[in-house]
Amino acid sequence: MVINMVKNLDRLYSRAVFLGYRRGITLQNENQSLLRVEGVKTKEDAKWYIGKRVAYVYRARTAQTKKNKQTKYRSIQGKVIAAHGTNGVVRARFAHNLPSQAIGKLVRVFIYPYRPAIAN
Repeated sequence: MVINMVKNLDRLYSRAVFLGYRRGITLQNENQSLLRVEGVKTKEDAKWYIGKRVAYVYRARTAQTKKNKQTKYRSIQGKVIAAHGTNGVVRARFAHNLPSQAIGKLVRVFIYPYRPAIAN
């Protein structure tokens, strides 16, 4: 089940790897990113993540001020929009497209908002 996918319960996110952009033979769509979520192997497991929030956290060279606190960490927020294929890869759309330097880097997929399926 999905609960077993999260190895460490101290964090509220699952790790994912940014594989690249959704693409065809000749064109690629930079507005949709492909993510391989840790522990997800089937399309049914990937459907559980649809609607979950995604964040790409990176470190910038210069500090950014937020309420008198300086930080070098920034993030690009997004959302999982669909499953991609049958091997558990998901598609995500970010507020700003992920840079190509992020391919192969870790992305956080938050396990909330949790909406349990209603039994019929």
